Amino acid sequence: MSRIELIAPCHFGLESVLKKEITNLGYEIVLVEDGRITFAGEEDAVARANMFIRTAERIMLKCGSFRAVTFDELFEGTRAIPWERYLTRDARFWVSKASSNKSALFSPSDIQSIVKKAMVERLKETYRVSWFSEDGPDYPVRVFIHKDVVTIGLDTSGVSLHKRGYRKLTGKAPISETLASALILLTPWNKDRILVDPFCGSGTFPIEAAMIGANIAPGMNREFLAMEWPKLGSKKMWYNAVDEAADLADPDVKMNIQGYDIDGDVVRCAMENAKAAGVLQHIHFQQRDVKDLRHPKKYGFIITNPPYGERLEEKEALPELYRTIGESFRMLSDWSMFLISSYQDAEKYIGRKADKNRKIYNGMIKSYFYQFMGPKPPKRKREEN
Repeated sequence: MSRIELIAPCHFGLESVLKKEITNLGYEIVLVEDGRITFAGEEDAVARANMFIRTAERIMLKCGSFRAVTFDELFEGTRAIPWERYLTRDARFWVSKASSNKSALFSPSDIQSIVKKAMVERLKETYRVSWFSEDGPDYPVRVFIHKDVVTIGLDTSGVSLHKRGYRKLTGKAPISETLASALILLTPWNKDRILVDPFCGSGTFPIEAAMIGANIAPGMNREFLAMEWPKLGSKKMWYNAVDEAADLADPDVKMNIQGYDIDGDVVRCAMENAKAAGVLQHIHFQQRDVKDLRHPKKYGFIITNPPYGERLEEKEALPELYRTIGESFRMLSDWSMFLISSYQDAEKYIGRKADKNRKIYNGMIKSYFYQFMGPKPPKRKREEN
C-alpha cells in the first residue's frame, strides 16, 4: 500500500483531543493547525480513520498543496495535481466547499469554479475525452487557502462524521456527537466512574460516553463515500476496519451512566436514540428536574450542556437555573462537573469559579467548557497474595 496524507477538521479548541486519537490509531502527525490536523498513513488509514475517530468532522484525502496569489496560479496548481490517480473516468466531482483566510484569493464561488475547470482540463488530457458523463462515484472536493497556500482534498466521509446514524430524534439545542465525544475525552472520566447528564436532551452525552466505555466504533452503523472509490485501496480494507471494530467492542462492560431531563417526551426520544446506538442497556434515563439531582456515591461526574438562553424569555430564567445547578452540585460529595455554556455569568450563579475553562465554538456560538474538579478517588489497595 502507498503512503497518503489525510486531513481531519475538528471543532476549534479541540485539536489536542483529535491529535491524541490519531496518534493512538498509530498514525504520524504531519501538521496541527487551528481546527484541522494533517496526518500520514497507508491507504487503509482512510477506512480506519473514518471508522474509529470520534472527534473529527470528516476525513479528507490530501491531493495537493501549492502557493497561489492569482487565479492563473490557482488554475495551474490545481491542474498539476494528478487527479487521474484518484478519480475514475465516470467520476462525479464538484467543489463542495472553498474557504480562504488571510489570502489574496478570497471569493469562494470563483475559487470553486476555477478549481473545477482545472480538474476537468487535467482529466480531459488524461482520459482523452472532451466530455464526462459524471454518472459514477461521488467525489466532493474541498479547498482551503491560508496565507496564500492552497490545500485541496477529497472528502472521503460524505455525510459529516458527527452523524453516527443513531440520532433519529432530537430535543432542543442538541450538541453534536463529535463535540460531545471530544468534551468527554477532555475529562478524566472513564467507564468505572459514575456519569450523570441532568440536561440530557436527545441523549448525546450519555450515548457517546457509553460508546466510549464499551469501545464501540463511531462509524460502525454508517457508510462512507470512499467505499465506492475503486482507485483508493480495496473493499477488503473496509471489511477489515469493520472486523477490527467488532473485535474491539465490549458490549458486556458494566457502566453507571445516567441521563435526566425535565421533559418526559425528550427522555423518551433519548431512549430511542440510545436503543438505535446499541447502548440503551448501559444508560438509565429518567424524567427528573436538576433540583432533584442526588446520588449516594462519591467521585462521580456531571457532564452536561444546560440551556444557553438564546431567546430573551429564556435568558431571564438563567440566573435561577444556574443557581440551582450550583446547589445540586454542592450536594454531591466529591463530584466533578464539566459544563459547556455560552452564558457568561455561569460561574457567578453556580457560586464557584471553575478550576479551568476552555473556549469552544459550538457551531457559531462562542462557548466555554467550565471544569469544576473534584478530588480523585483513593487508589484501591492491591489484594495480598
